[in-house]
Amino acid sequence: MTEQSDEKTEDRRADPPTVADVAALAKVSRAVVSRALSASPRPVSADKRARVLQAAEALGYRPNLLARSLTTKRVNLVAVVVNHIHDLSDLDLFDRLLGEIQGVGKQVLLLKVGSVDRVEEFLRDGVAHHVDAALVWSDFADAATVRRMFRSDAVVMMNGRHDALSPAVVPQEAAGIGEAVTSAAGQGVRRAALVTGRASSRIEEARVASYRQAFEANAIALVEVLQGDYSYASGRAASDAFLRDEAPDAVFCTSDAMAMGVLDGCRALFPGNRPTRFRLYGFDNLSLTDTDAYPISSIGFDKAEFVDHILRFVVDPERFVPGSPPVGVPTRFVPRATG
Repeated sequence: MTEQSDEKTEDRRADPPTVADVAALAKVSRAVVSRALSASPRPVSADKRARVLQAAEALGYRPNLLARSLTTKRVNLVAVVVNHIHDLSDLDLFDRLLGEIQGVGKQVLLLKVGSVDRVEEFLRDGVAHHVDAALVWSDFADAATVRRMFRSDAVVMMNGRHDALSPAVVPQEAAGIGEAVTSAAGQGVRRAALVTGRASSRIEEARVASYRQAFEANAIALVEVLQGDYSYASGRAASDAFLRDEAPDAVFCTSDAMAMGVLDGCRALFPGNRPTRFRLYGFDNLSLTDTDAYPISSIGFDKAEFVDHILRFVVDPERFVPGSPPVGVPTRFVPRATG
């Protein structure tokens, strides 16, 4: 009899802890445990949440995500749709974004959509994922298409291809660009070159227009435009054009990665990172521009604020009112050695 009792005790010990076990140890209801361990909009007091977390840790409890999804009708997956992820600007932003998404109890599904053909393949083959939200940076997907791809209205657009039915978060670039160009004019710049990014990007189209307007407002002649793709390699390729005797007074790049390529290609013209023939400006204000290797004057925005606006639409999709304008995040000019 004793041996049978011991076996039953061992079996019970082998069973994984349940919500009921956590609730009993924390001295709260099972409903409170569920809310405390999820991104539920219903509040839980700080004291109860702390007790639940402590009890869950002590018991080694892990939530059953499948069961939770059946209860809440949410799968706790967020799709992030990109062109690719080799741009340095992407890495700076997405590192923060992924951390914040995981912080609200969701995981990320990363999808590469780098062409119109890829979008059509998704639609033609019926490739779709059940997600709580889709966050879109890809140049090639408009809001209506993304809603069809995921069979969901929970779509947040960052690529400039939004419509009245989907929220959008975008940098307000004209102000920061205006500050940079005005600063250059104050340094005596009268002739400028512009190294641009992907021609397929709506955001880039607006960015280039802002540079042109700022040049005109500051009486700076745009003497050369070179097509890049935001990458370091395209900036390095463009740098050959600025080694000529008749270089412009300033080179503006629409990404920091391209500006880094230009700087490395023209290092002889920047002894001690100081300009001798032309000034150099980037865009994105990457963390790398705070290093001694690439102290490039740049234009940027608060990435924490940008991600926070996105996350609000992920956690509470109902906050979006159809027809609302895009949420704008201010940009600013950050002067450094090259400018």
